[in-house]
Amino acid sequence: MKFGVFDHIEPVPGLRLDRIYRERLLQIERLDAAGFYAYHLAEHHTPAIHSLAPSQNVFLGAVAQRTRRLRFGPCVYVLPLHHPLRLIEEISMLDNLSDGRLEIGVGRGGVMEAFFWGQEADPETNYARYLETLDIIRTGLSHDELTYAGRFHSFEKLPMYLRPLQRPYPPLWYMRNPVTAAREGMHTIIVGSLDGLAAAVPRYRAAWDEHQGAGARTVQGDEPMIGLVVHLVVAETDDEAIAVATPAWEKYRWNLAAPRRLEAEKRNLTQFMSTKDGSFGFVGERPAGLPARELRRDIDAELERFDQQTRRPHPNRLGGVALAGSPAAVRDYMDEYVATGANYFVCSFQWGDLSHEQAMRSIELFTAEVMPRDAPSA
Repeated sequence: MKFGVFDHIEPVPGLRLDRIYRERLLQIERLDAAGFYAYHLAEHHTPAIHSLAPSQNVFLGAVAQRTRRLRFGPCVYVLPLHHPLRLIEEISMLDNLSDGRLEIGVGRGGVMEAFFWGQEADPETNYARYLETLDIIRTGLSHDELTYAGRFHSFEKLPMYLRPLQRPYPPLWYMRNPVTAAREGMHTIIVGSLDGLAAAVPRYRAAWDEHQGAGARTVQGDEPMIGLVVHLVVAETDDEAIAVATPAWEKYRWNLAAPRRLEAEKRNLTQFMSTKDGSFGFVGERPAGLPARELRRDIDAELERFDQQTRRPHPNRLGGVALAGSPAAVRDYMDEYVATGANYFVCSFQWGDLSHEQAMRSIELFTAEVMPRDAPSA
């Protein structure tokens, strides 16, 4: 089992942005020293407030210089929002600045963000932009010259002066859909519950064998990795951890869901609020109790379903997703996690309104009393 961290860098009540960045870099230095495998940073843009690092590469440049062993990268780049040549150049820069430690997550993002960026708010166009940008990035990173004729971009014998240190390009990740990840030869991180992970692992392995070949490795020669994001609070006792995590989970749900829905309502963007197939982000009537939550057919919809779970209730698990407890409770959870066959455990240590001090305490307890039992030997 390898261990990683998934992060949004959310707002912290009462703290300035510069302090939030400084404290997060201190956490990342500790992750580096503790032997974590990788740090994965999400991409969200206004009108969402869920991420204070929408330009991931700017923050990751600092991460490259503050760490020595820790791998890092976006999870994900929202490819339709990026010019592929700019990404090729910045990926190459980050990989060289870090001595070849970059990991690249890719995804489509939401069409609501595309709308606010002045793009076509259409799921098919969004998907076409994603596929074309991914194709250009893969080609440009692995060749000295780029020739490409597509729907959105065309290049003729363009020299690729900047190349990544890792060949043919840094490892690729795809979030939330294990079959898509396996088909594309990518590692994957899913969002959900342990039950969801247990179902995803065999689907990922079967799809990998079908599309890449039984026993095949990634193009970088690595074993394919699959893991689950676990929002985590570790404290000396279960009661202490649950008391801290419960309000933080509600704040996390607010940050993730409500601002975008409220902005759509303020502007009367009905196309983002009521489509039945979920292609524009929101499904059905306005949920009771908003702005605390929303219904969406993506990560937020998954969170809604987790909240509604009634099977196998567990006092240490909030909404079926977040984990709050003592090191012993976390070790018990790890036993179930390992039994799924997953080989990557992805922590989220600071979320909602958790403080830097609370996150650091979770990191210290996790690294001292949980990781040593399941971490690979040096």
